[in-house]
Amino acid sequence: MVKNKEKDIKLVLEDGQEFYGKHFGYYGNTAGEIVFNTAMTGYPESLTDPSYKGQILVATYPLIGNYGVPGRETKDNLLAFYESDQIHIQALVISEYSQEYSHWNAERSLDDWMRENKVPGIYGVDTRRLTQIIREKGSMKAKIVIPDQDLDFVDTENVNWVAQVSIPTKEVYGQGSYKVLLVDCGVKNNIIRRLLKQDVQVIRVPWDYDFSKDKYDGLFISNGPGDPIQCKTTIKHLKTAMDEDKPIFGICLGHQLLALAAGASTYKLKYGHRSHNQPVLYQPQQRAYITSQNHGYAVDDKTLGSDWEPTFINLNDQTNEGLRHKFKPIFSTQFHPEASGGPTDTDFLFDDFMQMIKLKKNAK
Repeated sequence: MVKNKEKDIKLVLEDGQEFYGKHFGYYGNTAGEIVFNTAMTGYPESLTDPSYKGQILVATYPLIGNYGVPGRETKDNLLAFYESDQIHIQALVISEYSQEYSHWNAERSLDDWMRENKVPGIYGVDTRRLTQIIREKGSMKAKIVIPDQDLDFVDTENVNWVAQVSIPTKEVYGQGSYKVLLVDCGVKNNIIRRLLKQDVQVIRVPWDYDFSKDKYDGLFISNGPGDPIQCKTTIKHLKTAMDEDKPIFGICLGHQLLALAAGASTYKLKYGHRSHNQPVLYQPQQRAYITSQNHGYAVDDKTLGSDWEPTFINLNDQTNEGLRHKFKPIFSTQFHPEASGGPTDTDFLFDDFMQMIKLKKNAK
């Protein structure tokens, strides 16, 4: 049950607009960039996605909390039902909070989980109107304020959020025949789980790790939060790696970092792509897929060099969703093929990456 629900709490936008509601989760102040997600399910996965670091998340689906929060079982040293070991959003804004939950795997309520992680929530908010404001004006600074307390807005664009969510030291998963070096910029657990389904050993390293002298069969650049320009060290290491001929696969922020390392530019979207139903077109085959996405920046197609070509395009706003090198085994996607949560339409891209690794390593 939600406790202290008689206490009012308010959401304040950068432009001065205020939304009042009741609190759940942790009772306290916080500030960040306000964004919205249109997914109908998957709030445990979204809340633990490191790409949301520094953001106040608005869920457009009207009822949240009805299936509680899963247990903390582990497999391969990873939490089985979460995308990381903690909640990363600054706060959660919803229309209605479910006072009761029911699910075969639920161990506790969303309210209790957010309290444990000291993450505030506000419900009773007109999220339809709030989403319209974000769509019209773009993602903006916001803060959650409790009575008789206040705090300043946070300039989230100038923070290196990746440094806050990446691991501090190297970690190794699996015992496979092929070594994949994974640069952790805020990786989701399901990416590691998906790689481990192959005959792979995953070597996970910090975002600023110099892997130029490491031995590996394939390089993977993960998703993560914030402006890719903040990851200058990662971009520098990527430039060195791209001079070699080893397979490289980037997802989400990793896609943007690959583009920057190749000399292209990125820009901030008005309100980003955050949902499980983003349609993309694979241009070489003129085939459409439904994808899961969570990002606020995009690659500028026009700035790609002649050795690169766009592969996927977003069918809603025509923005870039993927690219590949014309001559080297390097490719990336803006969306999440590992799809947790979301559709698995593009899961085959992990098999493509593995095929590149096998061909390169076993080539005579």
